Amino acid sequence: MSKKALVVDDEKAIVKGIKFSLEQDGMVVDCAYDGQEAIDMAKANEYDIILLDVMLPKFTGFEVCQQIREFSTVPIIMLTAKGDDMDKILGLEYGADDYITKPFNILEVKARIKAIIRRTTKAPSDEHCLIFGDLKLNEAYRRVFVKEKEINVTSREYELLELLIHNPGKVYSREELLETIWGSEYPGDERTVDVHIRRLREKLEVNPSEPRYVRTKWGSGYYFQG
Repeated sequence: MSKKALVVDDEKAIVKGIKFSLEQDGMVVDCAYDGQEAIDMAKANEYDIILLDVMLPKFTGFEVCQQIREFSTVPIIMLTAKGDDMDKILGLEYGADDYITKPFNILEVKARIKAIIRRTTKAPSDEHCLIFGDLKLNEAYRRVFVKEKEINVTSREYELLELLIHNPGKVYSREELLETIWGSEYPGDERTVDVHIRRLREKLEVNPSEPRYVRTKWGSGYYFQG
């Protein structure tokens, strides 16, 4: 069955270009040009991915993302203006899975979409799983479960957790995590790491303020406690 995408941007030329390219890959693509239309379409349809611009009429992309998260875990990729680091952080705060800066290469967009859809494809078994108490990480499908219930984590959140799990007890500084997960070319700063760690704890932990798994070594960084 074809995957279905919703592309949201008030610049019709951008929407037309993305739609054409995704349809070339066999996807079914719906389009929305303002925040209200995007919310209405997300409520009325089941999508495999949503591409969501930050600057929209009626509701901003952040507001749209926040409202969609109240009723859906559909993966959302935010489209942000180049250099707006705070936009990227805010997008992740509101529940986005990833972000792409404008102007973008359509091949990068398609690669991100494919990676996220692969991760959210149903996993058939527990093969290639790492299990620590109630926490289960399926590496073959990049999925996370707590008490057998799937937790919707973003790509970066997954990569952070996977790195920490593979090195239990090893303390990583925020600088090391930023370099390893985001790469040396990433324009943001260490706040990005803190945002992702906090969101991970909110999703994984019974009591995020007293985490069992993702722990803090004060003055040094973060580590995984199995």
